[in-house]
Amino acid sequence: MGVIANAVLEHGGEVIGIIPKRLVEAETAHHGITRLEIVDNMHQRKARLAELADSFIAMPGGTGTLEEIFEVWTAMQIGYHEKPVALFDVMGFWQPMLNFLQHAVDEGFIRDSFYQTLIVSENSQSLLQKIDNFIAKDLQRWVKK
Repeated sequence: MGVIANAVLEHGGEVIGIIPKRLVEAETAHHGITRLEIVDNMHQRKARLAELADSFIAMPGGTGTLEEIFEVWTAMQIGYHEKPVALFDVMGFWQPMLNFLQHAVDEGFIRDSFYQTLIVSENSQSLLQKIDNFIAKDLQRWVKK
Protein backbone atom coordinates (compact mmCIF):
# COMPACT_ATOMS: atom_id res chain seq x y z
CA MET A 1 0.00 0.00 0.00
CA GLY A 2 2.91 2.32 0.69
CA VAL A 3 4.20 1.99 -2.87
CA ILE A 4 0.78 2.90 -4.26
CA ALA A 5 0.42 5.81 -1.81
CA ASN A 6 3.82 7.17 -2.81
CA ALA A 7 3.00 6.90 -6.52
CA VAL A 8 -0.28 8.74 -6.02
CA LEU A 9 1.47 11.49 -4.06
CA GLU A 10 4.23 11.79 -6.67
CA HIS A 11 1.56 12.45 -9.31
CA GLY A 12 -0.22 15.12 -7.26
CA GLY A 13 -2.97 12.91 -5.87
CA GLU A 14 -4.49 12.85 -2.41
CA VAL A 15 -3.98 9.86 -0.11
CA ILE A 16 -6.12 9.26 2.95
CA GLY A 17 -4.98 6.44 5.20
CA ILE A 18 -7.10 4.81 7.87
CA ILE A 19 -5.30 2.53 10.27
CA PRO A 20 -6.17 0.93 13.61
CA LYS A 21 -4.05 1.85 16.64
CA ARG A 22 -2.85 -1.74 16.94
CA LEU A 23 -1.32 -1.64 13.45
CA VAL A 24 0.26 1.74 14.09
CA GLU A 25 2.05 0.09 17.01
CA ALA A 26 2.95 -3.04 14.99
CA GLU A 27 3.83 -1.39 11.67
CA THR A 28 5.26 1.82 10.38
CA ALA A 29 2.31 4.05 9.59
CA HIS A 30 2.82 6.20 6.50
CA HIS A 31 3.00 9.69 7.98
CA GLY A 32 3.80 11.35 4.65
CA ILE A 33 0.32 10.99 3.20
CA THR A 34 -2.28 13.73 2.85
CA ARG A 35 -4.27 12.60 5.88
CA LEU A 36 -3.82 9.75 8.32
CA GLU A 37 -6.77 8.73 10.48
CA ILE A 38 -6.10 6.44 13.41
CA VAL A 39 -9.11 4.44 14.62
CA ASP A 40 -9.65 2.00 17.48
CA ASN A 41 -10.14 -1.20 15.48
CA MET A 42 -10.58 -2.85 12.09
CA HIS A 43 -14.37 -2.54 12.20
CA GLN A 44 -14.07 1.25 12.46
CA ARG A 45 -11.41 1.25 9.73
CA LYS A 46 -13.64 -0.62 7.29
CA ALA A 47 -16.66 1.52 8.11
CA ARG A 48 -14.65 4.69 7.50
CA LEU A 49 -13.19 3.33 4.25
CA ALA A 50 -16.67 2.44 3.01
CA GLU A 51 -17.91 5.90 3.95
CA LEU A 52 -15.12 7.71 2.09
CA ALA A 53 -14.82 5.47 -0.97
CA ASP A 54 -16.36 6.18 -4.36
CA SER A 55 -15.39 2.65 -5.44
CA PHE A 56 -13.41 -0.32 -4.16
CA ILE A 57 -10.40 -1.87 -5.91
CA ALA A 58 -8.59 -4.92 -4.59
CA MET A 59 -4.97 -5.32 -5.52
CA PRO A 60 -3.38 -8.76 -5.13
CA GLY A 61 -3.29 -9.50 -1.42
CA GLY A 62 -3.94 -11.89 1.41
CA THR A 63 -6.65 -12.61 3.92
CA GLY A 64 -7.24 -8.97 4.87
CA THR A 65 -7.72 -8.01 1.23
CA LEU A 66 -10.08 -10.93 0.67
CA GLU A 67 -12.10 -10.13 3.78
CA GLU A 68 -12.44 -6.45 2.89
CA ILE A 69 -13.35 -6.92 -0.78
CA PHE A 70 -15.91 -9.64 -0.01
CA GLU A 71 -17.46 -7.49 2.70
CA VAL A 72 -18.03 -4.52 0.39
CA TRP A 73 -19.17 -6.76 -2.46
CA THR A 74 -21.67 -8.47 -0.14
CA ALA A 75 -22.84 -5.07 1.12
CA MET A 76 -23.63 -4.19 -2.50
CA GLN A 77 -25.58 -7.43 -2.93
CA ILE A 78 -27.85 -6.72 0.01
CA GLY A 79 -28.35 -3.09 -0.90
CA TYR A 80 -26.12 -1.10 1.45
CA HIS A 81 -24.40 0.70 -1.43
CA GLU A 82 -24.21 0.83 -5.22
CA LYS A 83 -20.50 1.57 -5.57
CA PRO A 84 -18.29 -0.32 -8.04
CA VAL A 85 -16.29 -3.25 -6.65
CA ALA A 86 -13.24 -4.26 -8.68
CA LEU A 87 -10.31 -6.65 -8.79
CA PHE A 88 -7.06 -5.45 -10.36
CA ASP A 89 -5.99 -8.77 -11.87
CA VAL A 90 -2.22 -8.20 -11.98
CA MET A 91 -0.58 -11.11 -13.82
CA GLY A 92 -3.76 -13.19 -13.45
CA PHE A 93 -3.59 -13.15 -9.64
CA TRP A 94 -7.38 -13.28 -9.19
CA GLN A 95 -8.06 -15.99 -11.82
CA PRO A 96 -8.14 -18.95 -9.36
CA MET A 97 -10.61 -17.08 -7.16
CA LEU A 98 -12.71 -16.09 -10.17
CA ASN A 99 -12.81 -19.77 -11.19
CA PHE A 100 -14.07 -20.62 -7.71
CA LEU A 101 -16.69 -17.86 -7.85
CA GLN A 102 -17.86 -19.14 -11.25
CA HIS A 103 -18.12 -22.61 -9.66
CA ALA A 104 -20.29 -21.09 -6.89
CA VAL A 105 -22.48 -19.52 -9.60
CA ASP A 106 -22.73 -22.85 -11.43
CA GLU A 107 -23.72 -24.59 -8.18
CA GLY A 108 -26.39 -21.97 -7.42
CA PHE A 109 -24.75 -20.28 -4.45
CA ILE A 110 -24.15 -16.93 -6.20
CA ARG A 111 -26.55 -15.40 -8.68
CA ASP A 112 -24.92 -14.79 -12.04
CA SER A 113 -26.39 -11.27 -12.15
CA PHE A 114 -24.53 -10.49 -8.94
CA TYR A 115 -21.31 -12.16 -10.11
CA GLN A 116 -21.44 -9.94 -13.20
CA THR A 117 -21.28 -6.81 -11.01
CA LEU A 118 -17.68 -7.62 -10.08
CA ILE A 119 -15.33 -5.57 -12.25
CA VAL A 120 -12.12 -7.35 -13.27
CA SER A 121 -9.24 -6.16 -15.42
CA GLU A 122 -5.52 -6.75 -15.71
CA ASN A 123 -5.04 -3.30 -17.24
CA SER A 124 -5.21 -0.25 -14.96
CA GLN A 125 -6.67 2.07 -17.61
CA SER A 126 -9.35 -0.47 -18.53
CA LEU A 127 -10.14 -1.04 -14.86
CA LEU A 128 -10.62 2.67 -14.22
CA GLN A 129 -12.73 3.05 -17.37
CA LYS A 130 -14.98 0.17 -16.27
CA ILE A 131 -15.35 1.80 -12.85
CA ASP A 132 -16.21 5.15 -14.45
CA ASN A 133 -18.82 3.44 -16.66
CA PHE A 134 -20.31 1.34 -13.85
CA ILE A 135 -24.07 1.57 -13.53
CA ALA A 136 -25.65 -0.11 -10.55
CA LYS A 137 -28.35 -2.57 -11.52
CA ASP A 138 -31.37 -3.81 -9.68
CA LEU A 139 -30.03 -7.16 -8.57
CA GLN A 140 -33.40 -8.71 -7.70
CA ARG A 141 -31.85 -9.26 -4.32
CA TRP A 142 -32.50 -12.47 -2.50
CA VAL A 143 -34.52 -10.59 0.09
CA LYS A 144 -38.21 -11.06 -0.75
CA LYS A 145 -40.38 -7.97 -0.52
